[in-house]
Amino acid sequence: MDLQEFIKMHDYPGSIVLLEGKRTVLEEDKAYLTELAYQLVKNSKHIVFRSGNAGGSDELFAEGVAKVDAKRMEVVIPYTGHRKKANQNYATYALDELDVTAEPDLINYSLQNKGLKQQVQRYIEGKRDRFAIKAAYILRDTMKVLGNQEIPKATAALFYDDLTQPMTGGTGHTMLVCKEEGVPMFDQREWMEWIKS
Repeated sequence: MDLQEFIKMHDYPGSIVLLEGKRTVLEEDKAYLTELAYQLVKNSKHIVFRSGNAGGSDELFAEGVAKVDAKRMEVVIPYTGHRKKANQNYATYALDELDVTAEPDLINYSLQNKGLKQQVQRYIEGKRDRFAIKAAYILRDTMKVLGNQEIPKATAALFYDDLTQPMTGGTGHTMLVCKEEGVPMFDQREWMEWIKS
């Protein structure tokens, strides 16, 4: 697959492509993230792009989208005001403005994260202490894929992963949800070739 094939496959009304990954990006890779997003937006008409508004890869991808059309970028954030300065008027969905108890799939997938299971349970119970708030990030990572009553499910995902420790942390959780939900996903081993060729 190349960039044009990816666009041809995913450029239709209602298409949601995740652009996200690790906060730490190798210096020599940074320009590729922005360029990929820029090329995707420039060469498509319908795709809406989604991330978690984190620093690092999320921000670099979003900058590429914003160079062409910031209205085609949406972010799912763990709480209202999260990294507000980095948000260039993107469509924004804050987890703390939702009734997560009305989203059983969101809860079930988030509870599968063994390291944060207790925190997720506390968050669902309405607690917002320093332990429970950690769960907001995993719930956000899950919602980016599944969507909810307001936003549709992702149709594809492009990740910047840590290839020395692949599929770990929040990015790894998002990738696992994509895998379980059948959302096609690609990491930089594939999409960087699209930019370089």
